[in-house]
Amino acid sequence: MSRIGRKPIPVPGGVDVTVSGRTVTVRGPKGTLTRTFAPEIAVRVENGTVIVERPNDEPKVRALHGTTRSLIANMIQGVTDGFSRALDIVGVGYRAQKQGNKLVLALGYSHPVEYVPEEGIEIDVPQPTKIIVRGIDKEKVGLTAAKIRAFREPEPYKGKGIKYEDEVIRRKEGKTGGKKK
Repeated sequence: MSRIGRKPIPVPGGVDVTVSGRTVTVRGPKGTLTRTFAPEIAVRVENGTVIVERPNDEPKVRALHGTTRSLIANMIQGVTDGFSRALDIVGVGYRAQKQGNKLVLALGYSHPVEYVPEEGIEIDVPQPTKIIVRGIDKEKVGLTAAKIRAFREPEPYKGKGIKYEDEVIRRKEGKTGGKKK
């Protein structure tokens, strides 16, 4: 049995979980999330908990068991607390600012880079060198943060670029200037 998949998911107060066929809908104070899961996995709600079960021990079904349970737990956490991902901008002259709904980045290119987030994603710029991506869908928050990071990934020599707040950049030593033999 999957150690993650067999754990029941507690449903906090103010959150409503509805299962209709393969579709699970979670409503909470921050919004509503809906997702359709594989037909091999059974999801049911009883006594204020969500239980994910599998019919057999085939490798594909075993893999889906824990994944389905984690996705439902993330949906419940998203509609109650939400998710956020922080990015830091490192480099002289590199900065971010918010103009209306879009994010405008100065990253050393000949032009400013503009990014308009998807619906359900909120971008905050508390400082010119810090970006915070927030939302209720963990997958969308992570994808948006990855897209912003991809505009100028951190380079290994000086560490310039956009990096995740908790990311550690492995630094390389530059040229030493010694003679070739």
